[in-house]
Amino acid sequence: MPHIKSATAQSKQKQTRNRKHPMSDSERQLSYVARKREALKEIKIFVEPELKEALMRMCQDEGATQADILQRLIKHEAELKGKL
Repeated sequence: MPHIKSATAQSKQKQTRNRKHPMSDSERQLSYVARKREALKEIKIFVEPELKEALMRMCQDEGATQADILQRLIKHEAELKGKL
């Protein structure tokens, strides 16, 4: 009679990743940042606390990220001034 493995025994043997050399967390992060830099440009800014709070409220109200809101604001302003 053939031996049948239970579902729990099979799940314990199942690997979550099929990689010979899995990346460490830091390597994965570096890879992610490199992919982002291929298509996007990074900006770092300091803003007044009141503006940061306003941005956070906008994000929460709209369910959007800070990057989404800032891109929209920059695009809107650039269109108004004919720069885009």
